[in-house]
Amino acid sequence: MLYKMFSLLPINKNRISILSDSRKTMSDNFQFVYDELQRKKNYSYYFLLKPSVKTRKRYIEIIQLAYNLARSKVILLDDFYPMIYPLKIRKGADLIQIWHAVGAFKTFGFSRIGKPGGPKSDSNAHRNYTKAIVSSKYVAPFYAEGFGIDESCVVATGVPRTDVFFDESYKQQKIKEVYEKYPQFIGKRVALYAPTFRGNGQSSAKFPKEQLDLDQIYEGLGEEDVFIIKMHPFVKKKISIPEAYRDKIFDLTKYPNVNNLLFITDVLITDYSSVCFEYALLNKPMIFYCFDLEEYISARDFYIPYEEFTPGEIVRDTEQMVRVLQNQFNHPHVDYKDFTDKFFDDLDGKSTERVADLVISCMERK
Repeated sequence: MLYKMFSLLPINKNRISILSDSRKTMSDNFQFVYDELQRKKNYSYYFLLKPSVKTRKRYIEIIQLAYNLARSKVILLDDFYPMIYPLKIRKGADLIQIWHAVGAFKTFGFSRIGKPGGPKSDSNAHRNYTKAIVSSKYVAPFYAEGFGIDESCVVATGVPRTDVFFDESYKQQKIKEVYEKYPQFIGKRVALYAPTFRGNGQSSAKFPKEQLDLDQIYEGLGEEDVFIIKMHPFVKKKISIPEAYRDKIFDLTKYPNVNNLLFITDVLITDYSSVCFEYALLNKPMIFYCFDLEEYISARDFYIPYEEFTPGEIVRDTEQMVRVLQNQFNHPHVDYKDFTDKFFDDLDGKSTERVADLVISCMERK
């Protein structure tokens, strides 16, 4: 009702709204695009950033949100944002989804109709995006299907957060910062375990920690090896690492930026997480620890058959994972060119610039 009322006012052709229900501060894609826009143009901005969809908005925030949604020329999202989906985006305005993940291989959104936690076919979620950015034309049909939008609205600009993988000075600076904070990692062979969550979403996210046998992992690590655990931020239950293992096994779930950890990582161990796309840009070994593959396929499924997709060895238990890890430590050579060529149209570190130019074109469109 407020949105319809404020829509009687003219659109502010200089206003951009930046909204998130999954982060409370500017970071990642938002920060990169905002900084580039600030460098190029002098726009006015409205921000409403919340850490979770469950975080309540105050009444004054709801009024301000309705006002700014109605009057902004461009609205930027980075994830699921329930309050915007019932609204009809005004003629001459744009709602742009700068999705937080890179690439696509596990189904999401309307691709999950009929699956546990999937939307109803008549849901209005995602359908009002006028633009959605992706990493390559190859994944554009998956995003169009998942969001329930026309493929012509999906633009392969590249994903801003990946630009740092092409900036050598940035990488060296972040490596220095990580080592200053964790000097015990210097000179070590680093394995990073970064799985996705299980469950239907943020509110039900969990991880079966019994599938991670810390006894076997510790025994399988050499004197120069460390094993870092970084759970998905949706998973709130902490992993308990025995005191005797804390010289080699570390829980860095609360470390704010997984990409910075990727720069010091020698072998990434993941499962169905999109972190594999960013790590592939470093051309270092990956292991896919999938103890629940059949169950995950049944509940979630993939756009691409999982065994065809993975650019690394699939393991099914901790013992096998530790054995393959040592082999990867000792034989680190990989070639991910075919993989990165498929999921990234442009390997040039200029995705932020392309997204900012897209936003500017929308701002200048009459």
